[in-house]
Amino acid sequence: MSDARDTSCDPAGASGQPGRVGLASDLLDWYDRHARALPWRIPPLARVAGVKPDPYRVWLSEIMLQQTTVPAVKPYFEKFTTRWPTVSDLAAAEDADVMAAWAGLGYYARARNLLKCARAVASDHGGIFPQSYEGLLSLPGIGPYTAGAVAAIAFDLPATVVDGNVERVMARLHDEHTPLPEAKPILTEMAASLTPQARPGDYAQAVMDLGATVCTPRNPVCGLCPWRRSCAAWDAGTMAELPKKTPKKRKPTRHGIAYLARRIDGAWLLETRPEKGLLGGMLGWPGSEWSDDPQEAPPIRAEWKTVPGEARHTFTHFHLRLTVKTCLVPFDRPPERGTFVEADTFDPEDLPTVMRKAFSLARGG
Repeated sequence: MSDARDTSCDPAGASGQPGRVGLASDLLDWYDRHARALPWRIPPLARVAGVKPDPYRVWLSEIMLQQTTVPAVKPYFEKFTTRWPTVSDLAAAEDADVMAAWAGLGYYARARNLLKCARAVASDHGGIFPQSYEGLLSLPGIGPYTAGAVAAIAFDLPATVVDGNVERVMARLHDEHTPLPEAKPILTEMAASLTPQARPGDYAQAVMDLGATVCTPRNPVCGLCPWRRSCAAWDAGTMAELPKKTPKKRKPTRHGIAYLARRIDGAWLLETRPEKGLLGGMLGWPGSEWSDDPQEAPPIRAEWKTVPGEARHTFTHFHLRLTVKTCLVPFDRPPERGTFVEADTFDPEDLPTVMRKAFSLARGG
């Protein structure tokens, strides 16, 4: 069979535009054979047989997957659903326990919003997620993307779901060269025009799977793509160029000081960060502000020693370089801020990644 563009399966025919019904059908056929096995997903054959997705698991996975990869999310998802198997269980959890379980996954505002949303579902909706896009959008911490994803995947509503994978697929399918983020509304409209009435939940997952496994950012495997012969970028040879992106501004570098104080009985001095701001509500080491020129702000009177090197971490908008200082203090010396956590209850895994990096540096790597 020739690789030339084949319009015989394109309902739009000679218009040259991808046909909505034919494309959705081709993609769903592909998905039935190649769907990824994910712990929060109902496989397509089981779904066709009538097995319903759990809205709680769908919602939880979508919150966790924001700006995070599938391999990174899997162990956290399994930990959360084992410890809190229903939204009501999560709603009843202690804030500190949830924040500790989230530690290392990043973007900690998601964990705070996770609790707010779970408690709203439990208290205002009897532990049952609203079964409409508008109802989902009314919940705290749920924006248009998450509302669309849960509406489609959990309730099989024809909602448009557009993540980075879908944006890439749409840009290539239509050979759209408008750079992101300017292109977002254009690509969203393209995605909406293709969303089918039949099996919209499977379709939403299928197009995301297509972007994740075939129409990848680098070296797309066009030979395996069910949409290849309708793909304008494949026809033009521009796949590797798309989607276009506006160049990012260079991230600034900020500096800070992390103070790791240990009492002679082994307890560590920790503090809960303010609810607002980076790492809000998370447990961490007392420290200075993060700025160009951080000022000394030790949390307890002591003879502080500077650890060689620095703990490095990158946030969305800046790079952070932390100087780590340590000390050993007597049992009866009170801190000016923070609380000592007994050695047998302290677990560095409960700390966010940047704080774990500081601990690792202090302990010699």
